Amino acid sequence: MSKKPFVSVDALEAITKTYPTPFHLYNKAEIVRRAKLLQEAFSWNAGFKEYFAVKATPNPYIVRLLAELGCGCDCANATELTLAKACGVTGQNIMLSSNDTTVLDFARAHELGAIINLDAGGDMLTTLEEAVGSNMPQVMCARLNPGGVFESQNGIIGNPDDAKFGMTEEQLFQTFAYLKTKGVTEFGLHAFLASNAQEEDYYPNLARVLFELAVKLHRELDIHIGFIDLSGGIGVAYEPDQVEPDVLAIGQGVKR
Repeated sequence: MSKKPFVSVDALEAITKTYPTPFHLYNKAEIVRRAKLLQEAFSWNAGFKEYFAVKATPNPYIVRLLAELGCGCDCANATELTLAKACGVTGQNIMLSSNDTTVLDFARAHELGAIINLDAGGDMLTTLEEAVGSNMPQVMCARLNPGGVFESQNGIIGNPDDAKFGMTEEQLFQTFAYLKTKGVTEFGLHAFLASNAQEEDYYPNLARVLFELAVKLHRELDIHIGFIDLSGGIGVAYEPDQVEPDVLAIGQGVKR
């Protein structure tokens, strides 16, 4: 594909007369285009919502811009949760996803009404209960690590065995069963098996794994799985010889 800068040399020189270097320059039109394209790809799902990973670009202007476009925030700690709130993102439009979560992180998420995405059971449940006391959220999410390798038609694109994220299926069953006893009424499933995958079958394959597990959890634990969180991000063609993933095709693949 053809690659060229989104700004001319003359424009850059004009900018430096107002803003001294170094600075970051973002293409607002392209950010808007990509956000709307993703929403179009999943428009068949009335409940679809994109959660922007704040840690990727913790820039308040960009967070506000994406919020205006209907995106939520995926946060990794209390600082990012505070940033999301400052940018006008509230309640379940915020998700806390972290793998070394502190009492402060959980408490801040609970205070904001954010969805908490658990990376583990065991000690992390103890930390969660220390943060929320007897007032357990009614909606909770948990991260699956299925182990093994994760393959696409082009080969291996993820190796969950080596990943630090998530819990086994057995641990996830135990965690959801325990949370049910604590009053949780709606559960979500999340998995982070590859980052910025350019393979168009990554998300359809991931969706299949999570939806099959959701059916199993519902039947065996008699719980309501209210949402599936497909994580990892769609890759970008950074090099001229790379092909841009077809986002619309990815959306249709997940639908099937």
